[in-house]
Amino acid sequence: MKEQRRGMLLVISGPSGTGKGTLCERLLRSDPSIMFSVSATTRKPREGEVDGVHYHFMDDAQFDRLLAEDAFLEHATVHGHRYGTLKSQVETTIEAGRNVLLDIDPQGALSVMDKMPETVSVFILPPSYSALRERLRTRNTDDPDEILKRLSNAYGEVRLLKHYKYALVNDQLDPAFQRLSAIILAEKHRTIRYFPEIYED
Repeated sequence: MKEQRRGMLLVISGPSGTGKGTLCERLLRSDPSIMFSVSATTRKPREGEVDGVHYHFMDDAQFDRLLAEDAFLEHATVHGHRYGTLKSQVETTIEAGRNVLLDIDPQGALSVMDKMPETVSVFILPPSYSALRERLRTRNTDDPDEILKRLSNAYGEVRLLKHYKYALVNDQLDPAFQRLSAIILAEKHRTIRYFPEIYED
């Protein structure tokens, strides 16, 4: 048997604090066929974040130059900061048969899904808004005003759920990861990207 594969674009998004970053990290560790697409952003690095690994950190002038060159697959302003996905990086990887993971906000995800309808889109939900509030508070990366802004945005973001192919509630990490892995395994075997050839024995 001969197998050929076309890569898959996997978009994972949802409100801040739903644990999508943790799910993505675990997915990348467990599946070597998936590579992370590093987004560009104008926000400042958080403690421990590395330029070119977590994000391409840049100023507004650099971001504007890339916009003028039509270099982004999507771009959006979220929580007062600009984010964008570099088009060439995604397209080259998919054509080479590898899978690309985008961890992006719902604004950007809708843009990507519009331009690339075959995108495998997964929306991560918290079990409740009170659980989301507690997660944002205990992760100690944002000040109280930022937490309130992210909670307020979450209500609007959840309303975008209907545009995604899959919904996944992250109530507990292990079961949530198992469900995510099942989605990806099934999508890898869809005939739009998996082309097995069989022969006579």
